[in-house]
Amino acid sequence: MSDKYREAGVDLEAGYESVRLIKSHVARTKVKGAIDSIGAFGGMFDLSALNMKEPVLVSGTDGVGTKLMIAFEMDKHDTIGIDAVAMCVNDVLVQGAAPIFFLDYLAVGKNEPKKIEQLVKGVADGCVQSECALIGGETAEMPDMYDINHYDIAGFCVGAVDKCNLLDGQKIEEGQVLIGLPSSGVHSNGFSLVRKVLLKDAKLDLHKEYEELGGEKLGNVLLTPTKIYVKAIKHLLGKVDIKGMAHITGGGFYENVPRMLKEGQGVTIDLNTYPRKPIFDFIAKQGNIETKEMCNVFNMGIGFIMAVDKADVEKVQSLLNEIHEESYVIGEVTNSGSVDIVW
Repeated sequence: MSDKYREAGVDLEAGYESVRLIKSHVARTKVKGAIDSIGAFGGMFDLSALNMKEPVLVSGTDGVGTKLMIAFEMDKHDTIGIDAVAMCVNDVLVQGAAPIFFLDYLAVGKNEPKKIEQLVKGVADGCVQSECALIGGETAEMPDMYDINHYDIAGFCVGAVDKCNLLDGQKIEEGQVLIGLPSSGVHSNGFSLVRKVLLKDAKLDLHKEYEELGGEKLGNVLLTPTKIYVKAIKHLLGKVDIKGMAHITGGGFYENVPRMLKEGQGVTIDLNTYPRKPIFDFIAKQGNIETKEMCNVFNMGIGFIMAVDKADVEKVQSLLNEIHEESYVIGEVTNSGSVDIVW
């Protein structure tokens, strides 16, 4: 016990209690290859357990951005951890790598063990959805850096793929079909614009239910956790030849889709080929935002895209139906050198 440290705003006893509370959540995420290491200085994973001939590690790190401000206002903290995991594992996934382990970083103004438990519960939920292990993390209490009720969360993920199965964009060709997997909502991008349009300008109430949103509270709709696509894609890998994939995050279609293409290639995407959550039209209407700009900021209802040969479309969608995953043919690869969107 350090009384002087507590006087400075850091409660070591609360830190110990937080660790005790999160251990059961961490245990839920154990997968083959994970080595029990909570409390050690470094997280450990036995790569030989994957039985890969030429394993390539693919890593990703990300945060949740200003979506956290919605969580603070709603005092709801049990799903933000899912977002932190999703933003990392979905990025790793696009190169054909299955996530194998994850580490989180929490920075708080005040260590409240119950709140920490809720945050880590979300991280563990995301890891379970991703079939990867939570093998370590860090919680830093910084009272002079953060408001007493505020925190930040970030994550780091490592995935693995056999070198021969690595997706690097070289198999993308004109005429291949784009299959889109629906998003769960806004996910974790564009919230600076969301907050400006809905809260600062329109002065809407996060706690109010809006008919345009199906009668749900605005805050709950915005806090819908980012969809994790790991199980869907793992169900396809090895059964169908996926040519390339893209995670639709900040920058929407215009920035993210070209990341899976070769130089000079482009795509056409038709927004009329799939249903989308009402939150997107709600944001556009409240902010008087043109569709092109919406597509340059938000995922617009499609959180993940894959390119496949026309002959494989039916097989891909049939396999996804087996695990009750929706999918839509939303466009194709072109040699236009641009992202062309129809609305």
